[in-house]
Amino acid sequence: MGRKVNPVGYRLVVTRRWEGRWFAEGKEYRENLNQDFEIRRRVAKTAQKAGVSRIEVERFPGKVRVIVFTAKPGILIGRKGESVKRIRQELEALTAKKIDLEIKEIKNPDTDAFLVAENLAGQIERRVSYRRAMKRALQQAMRQGAQGIKVEVQGRLSGAEMARSVWLREGRVPLQTLRANIEFARAEASTTYGRIGVKVWVYKGEFQPEAEEKAEPTEGVYVSE
Repeated sequence: MGRKVNPVGYRLVVTRRWEGRWFAEGKEYRENLNQDFEIRRRVAKTAQKAGVSRIEVERFPGKVRVIVFTAKPGILIGRKGESVKRIRQELEALTAKKIDLEIKEIKNPDTDAFLVAENLAGQIERRVSYRRAMKRALQQAMRQGAQGIKVEVQGRLSGAEMARSVWLREGRVPLQTLRANIEFARAEASTTYGRIGVKVWVYKGEFQPEAEEKAEPTEGVYVSE
């Protein structure tokens, strides 16, 4: 048995940032952490069809900044910004602070690990052949510019009596290279035979910090009152 390390936690500080960026101690830390979980849960529930990949939270004195990465920003914003206003009001009532909501578009959803995992889980729930769905996910990711992708499914596949694990890989996925820009995500598919787990690793090349810092301010849509 080998030791498994989460690719995201393994690369924190080196090539990845924390999704919650703030500092607190004692009781305040617990309250802020629970608020972060509730913020992510409410935004994800409100924008189920918007393809939300991840939500980052930054805290300042008297203000909370929420950054939402989504594949369909138009759905999240809504007609004349109605959905965004409703989300902001709910979060302000939850945190009792001003909310700055920033929406960033994911230009290539087929190379986003979380969206790929959720799509695979959805296809398995609709009784699509898991091998067909896995191969299609690999082809689409490589076509959109990913340098490597690995997909694994676990459980009672196709209603088999015994649970098993099947994985496919295309391209390179160097999990032991710290400078490798690798996204990792998990999802679950609820079927009549039980739950089937889905894991996705996407390799997007080596991390380039200078290019990322220059490109970051120009991405996304900033929504605030």
